[in-house]
Order: sequence, then structure tokens, then C-alpha cells
Amino acid sequence: MLFHVRMDVHLPADMDPQERTELLGREKAYSQDLQNSGKWPHIWRIVGEYANFSVFEVETNDELHQMLSGLPLFGYMKVHVTPLATHPSDINA
Repeated sequence: MLFHVRMDVHLPADMDPQERTELLGREKAYSQDLQNSGKWPHIWRIVGEYANFSVFEVETNDELHQMLSGLPLFGYMKVHVTPLATHPSDINA
């Protein structure tokens, strides 16, 4: 199952700089593990925003929920998930 996911990050302006650095390091490692596993095949930064568009390929809704809620930044995110289906005009389908 493919999902398009928009993630908007809202870190507190007064967050301790060391805590922020450690949090972002954990986030990067976690997300790169998912990318290397093939579960997170695409991620794009949204220009001018602290946000991204991503595509996830997972077996179930529950698997996606577990992966997203496991993101170290999850508590600081607004997440919008859109399930994707094959388009009948897609020449690669």
C-alpha cells in the first residue's frame, strides 16, 4: 500500500539547543533506517517551510501508524496521510 504523507514540524522556539540537536539526530537516523528498508522510498522538502512530502510503502495502515508515531519529532508534527491508488492512465502501471 502506498501513502502520501505531509509532515509539518513545529519545534518550540525556546527548545534547548542541545536537546534540539539530539532530537534531530535521532530523527535523521530513524528516517534513514526506514528509507534504507524501502518502507520510505521518497522524501521531498517543501521549499520555504519546515515540512516535507513523503511516500511510504507499507503492508497495512497500522504499520504506517506505528512508523509515523515512532518518529522522534512526531510530538512536534502535524501529519496528513493520503492513501494512494494506481491511476488508470499511468503508463508504468
